[in-house]
Amino acid sequence: MCKHILNAQVSIRAQCCKKWFDCSQCHREESDHEIAKSDEIVFACKKCKKCFRKYMSQFEESDEYCPHCDNHYYLDAVTPQQKMVLNVDHNTDMDVFDPRTRKAKGVFDGQYFEQ
Repeated sequence: MCKHILNAQVSIRAQCCKKWFDCSQCHREESDHEIAKSDEIVFACKKCKKCFRKYMSQFEESDEYCPHCDNHYYLDAVTPQQKMVLNVDHNTDMDVFDPRTRKAKGVFDGQYFEQ
């Protein structure tokens, strides 16, 4: 599974080392050489598991689909977005300890009280 493109529908075969990768960035991370540029790209569809070739100089809109299962593999790349998730248990005390005053401060009302 590719960590660079979340919706990768095909794998590509690198012409230089004849190995399969989910994207060119995966090749860069796993290999000690640059990927060889070529007009011909060999794909493996992740839906039907069949291979096919495409020539990028002759690429048309109909070439955005797997010729075997019609899976639309030429999609906009979706990259992971970092986000922070805060899970709050409403059954616990929502108090923050303030080390300057050595008292706990209520999160919702802002009132100090002794611990």
